[in-house]
Amino acid sequence: MSHLLGEIAMSVAREYFHLRPEVEKAYGYTHALRIGNDIKISGAVSMDDQGNPTAVGDIEQQMKNVYADLQKILEHFGCTFDDVTVENVFTTNMEKFLEASAYRNTLYTNHFPTGSWLEVKGLALPEFMVEIELEVHCAR
Repeated sequence: MSHLLGEIAMSVAREYFHLRPEVEKAYGYTHALRIGNDIKISGAVSMDDQGNPTAVGDIEQQMKNVYADLQKILEHFGCTFDDVTVENVFTTNMEKFLEASAYRNTLYTNHFPTGSWLEVKGLALPEFMVEIELEVHCAR
């Protein structure tokens, strides 16, 4: 029986999505991967197409930039924020993130996903103040 499950799992197509291919190649990651109806989206940060931090010092704008990138990825796969099952937030300043977090209400209009919010000492670059990763279940 386990052999059959292995064959089924291997037959499920994988679809990789690169939001910023050159940046992802330089840092060694894929921004999103769809396997069947499930999508894993790597932590998104506020950056331009060359990988330079944007909205430096402005956590609210960084958060909006991150969600804009996440929305582009969701749209690529034909999904919306309503399909998000897990949202993990990493921030270098939880107090400021909480002050700006009401913006999420404009994205998650039906329900909020599961997930964790963690304050961390630092992110990939010192200018980044927030990073958000998603897990999505989307049967489209």
